[in-house]
Amino acid sequence: MRCTVCAGAAGAGRGQSWAGSPGWAPEPLGLAQLRSPVGLGKAVCVLLGAAAVADVLSIAAGVHTRMLLADGLDDGFLTVDDHELTLADNMTGSAGVLQLLTFVATAVVFLVWLRRVRRNAEVFDPSAHSLRPGWAIGGWFVPVGNLWLPYRVVSGVWSASAPLDGHGRRPVVPRGLLNAWWAALVVDQLVSRGVTRYYADAETADEVIHGLDLLAATDALDLGAAVLAILVVRRVTAMQSRRVDLGPVPAVPRPLRAH
Repeated sequence: MRCTVCAGAAGAGRGQSWAGSPGWAPEPLGLAQLRSPVGLGKAVCVLLGAAAVADVLSIAAGVHTRMLLADGLDDGFLTVDDHELTLADNMTGSAGVLQLLTFVATAVVFLVWLRRVRRNAEVFDPSAHSLRPGWAIGGWFVPVGNLWLPYRVVSGVWSASAPLDGHGRRPVVPRGLLNAWWAALVVDQLVSRGVTRYYADAETADEVIHGLDLLAATDALDLGAAVLAILVVRRVTAMQSRRVDLGPVPAVPRPLRAH
């Protein structure tokens, strides 16, 4: 899947300081410490695309197995060719392994990207954050707390990354996309746990078929969350790129003190 994240930020290489951009002069607030998330953003989008493809393959494998079992179910008895059933099981297992591999790779690169944009956002506006930078990674590993702590981190990045106007004011950026992504992610995680347990405990053919239906539904949720995550990554990185491209905002002259 082709990713168009961070368009317009050409020349800012991965790990390079944005302070070297033409026309940009560092200010005392640590602007020289900014690092471009362009390369990381592209990598995250590619991996999210791979994860989405793995979800599609998992859905296809699950539907194939479901149809095979449903067609072979006759008055409560299962009559399916062993070779076809083994092939279907192998397809489902391979799709599951691919999902696991893409998930791990995506999670690692996404966390690295999130840490970078969080550090950039700290430079843009330290007051926009309710959590310290370390929570960009740590928040995902807190039991129960990971249902909202990472959202607070990304929410702060979202606010701080909004480009300023010529007077130093920051407009309010709509959060519909951000909220939709987080809602899809939380629902997906909660539903997936219950569905996985149900499918693992299924004993009868009817229960297995129903479990496959539920697994396909959770894979569809995974797919939707991956697409929304791509859009969020693109939006945040694009906002940070524009934030820097605007250059330093002219300072408001301070009134002279009377001597």
